[in-house]
Amino acid sequence: MSKLSDFLIPGLISLSVLALVGTELRSHPAEDKSKTHIAVWVGWSGFEYDAFQSVVNDYNKSQSKVFVDLLSITGNSTKTLISTSAGIPPEISLLGAAEIPQFADAGAIEVLDDACKQYGWTQDKYVPGYWDVLQYHGHTMALPATPSTVALHYNTDILKRAGYDKPPETIEEMDKMVDKISKVEDGKVKLAGFLPAEPGWWRWAWGPFFGGRLWDGKSKITMNTPENLQAMKWVESFSKRFGPAQIQSYKSGFGVFASPENAFLADKVAMEVQGVWMHNFIQKYNPKLKWQAAPFPYPKDRPDLKGHTIIEQDIFVLLKNCKHREEAIGFLAYLQKQGPMEKLCLGQKKSSPLRVKSPEFWAKHDNPSIHLFDDMAYSKSCFSTPKIGIWPEYEAEIGNALDEVSLLRKTPEDALKTIDERMQPKLDQYLSRLEKRMRAGK
Repeated sequence: MSKLSDFLIPGLISLSVLALVGTELRSHPAEDKSKTHIAVWVGWSGFEYDAFQSVVNDYNKSQSKVFVDLLSITGNSTKTLISTSAGIPPEISLLGAAEIPQFADAGAIEVLDDACKQYGWTQDKYVPGYWDVLQYHGHTMALPATPSTVALHYNTDILKRAGYDKPPETIEEMDKMVDKISKVEDGKVKLAGFLPAEPGWWRWAWGPFFGGRLWDGKSKITMNTPENLQAMKWVESFSKRFGPAQIQSYKSGFGVFASPENAFLADKVAMEVQGVWMHNFIQKYNPKLKWQAAPFPYPKDRPDLKGHTIIEQDIFVLLKNCKHREEAIGFLAYLQKQGPMEKLCLGQKKSSPLRVKSPEFWAKHDNPSIHLFDDMAYSKSCFSTPKIGIWPEYEAEIGNALDEVSLLRKTPEDALKTIDERMQPKLDQYLSRLEKRMRAGK
């Protein structure tokens, strides 16, 4: 079996699936046969897709040799891996930065070091946090699409009613505020100052927010550490404060994220961790909401973590053995120019990964906290997902442990011990397989 196939999810590699994917995604008709067509697959939809389509249209009109066929693909990451294994990859695919290790280890994507030298794509061109996530084993494996950081969003009206005119700076201050803000009547939660499980998108991040590391960067899982234990106990404290059943009951009344019944938008949670995109939904579903954003609090004994944030980024990768490599690199070069990049990021209402932004970019951006989100990506204490090929499984294991702790079915100590015991053998096996393949030169 090929190197790439070894890394794919079991059961995906079958002729029927490959044939289906190949027919579904590569049979679109060419609009202009006089041009070289390159396929670009993204998982974006709605206004995010529309913003990128506008940039693609500009590129297609700007020159006469290449035409970009843009496709919005459901399950884009999986289908990209499948199509690459089948020998029918698109030229470019949009992934999340956390997926770089899996794709790189699978030999599915091109190293971009030579292109970086050719076009001047260096760390000096990009915001540090966004450049760092593109690097893997000393090589640049991707280029930025649209980046994001996260911050503590807080309802200023609710905080003022509780006597606060500014957000918490430390975890300890936050805990006191949660106690004062939260309302429980007849054993039922009526208002929560904060809930770690809402929205529950970065469950792996509580340890790093307390200064913990999830692995040593080489070969060892490091979940069972004092910092990660402190974080797990903090998550547990909310279940002890409100009761796990009461939290579950309260959460059952939350609406879907993109709706007026979103817990934060509906004044059911006073503070929430969210990304730069949250402003879009506030404007759409509750424009009268009074809110602000600030860096997530840090433990008072760790002032070095002040200003920390999670770095997230959609990224463009060049697929191995794609049909039109040089044309694809040319399109990537276009996307990394200030004009097209700012148009894309403004269209998706995010910040730009480029260090230099035009005055027009700041002037046109309607997120009142956009400078905060941009500044946090320069923080020395910002962090992202571990660059580890078994990350999806590891992330799920952390989530399961948090569930057990939140339901008070397992102690934080036992939960962390279980994660290490379960994940270390899997990491050992993964790294062993990878080393054997590298030695074999396959």
